Amino acid sequence: MTRKEFEDIAQEAFDSLPDQFREKVDNVSIVVEDYPSLDLQESLGTDESSLLGLYQGVPYGYRGTWYGTFPTVPDTIFLFQKNIEAECRGGEMIRRKIAEVLYHELGHYFGMSEKEVRSMLRNFV
Repeated sequence: MTRKEFEDIAQEAFDSLPDQFREKVDNVSIVVEDYPSLDLQESLGTDESSLLGLYQGVPYGYRGTWYGTFPTVPDTIFLFQKNIEAECRGGEMIRRKIAEVLYHELGHYFGMSEKEVRSMLRNFV
């Protein structure tokens, strides 16, 4: 799958979120990379192929009145294309996995723990 096709699917997944969630996503960049960088792998103690996505930033619920009063770099949701594709057996499965990983990372953006995100996804995806 091309990077553009992958990014388009991620955008469709984001656009399909219910309005009450999508409208609260602010100052977040969604970045598609083949694999996590070496620096990221080292900082997380992981390897190239085990990470499907990652959220980095200040979760929505922790943004106080100070947030945005000075230049603030966007939070980032990474989707690791080659790792997602490696877990799937075709186009529709890749499409579902992209949405699942994106929703998972958005759960962290909204301040959910890993356990809460996994529970939410059982009911959502």
